[in-house]
Amino acid sequence: MYIRGDHAELVVGGRLDVRSAADARTALHSAVDHGVGDLVLDLSELDSWDATGLGVIMGAHRRAGRCGRRLVLRCVPAQMQRLLVATRLHRILAIEGGIGVESLPRV
Repeated sequence: MYIRGDHAELVVGGRLDVRSAADARTALHSAVDHGVGDLVLDLSELDSWDATGLGVIMGAHRRAGRCGRRLVLRCVPAQMQRLLVATRLHRILAIEGGIGVESLPRV
């Protein structure tokens, strides 16, 4: 897993899972704490995430809210969109362009 960018936009790539959660949490919290306005997470290079990785994203979302910021997901891969819909988190998280729920293949 890697995260590159600044305090306004980060690109997350590789696998966001239990092995990379601590590093990802540290990077996201630092970006939230040291920036202003929306924090955009570009997920176009993310291969996969597990429940722990999703928990890291939700933790960053909550922290951003407490800091008066908003976490915005950009370019969410289709398989991860399905997970967000299945867990109903697409209703809580800000997703650039939204998710076309009706266009997602059924699992």
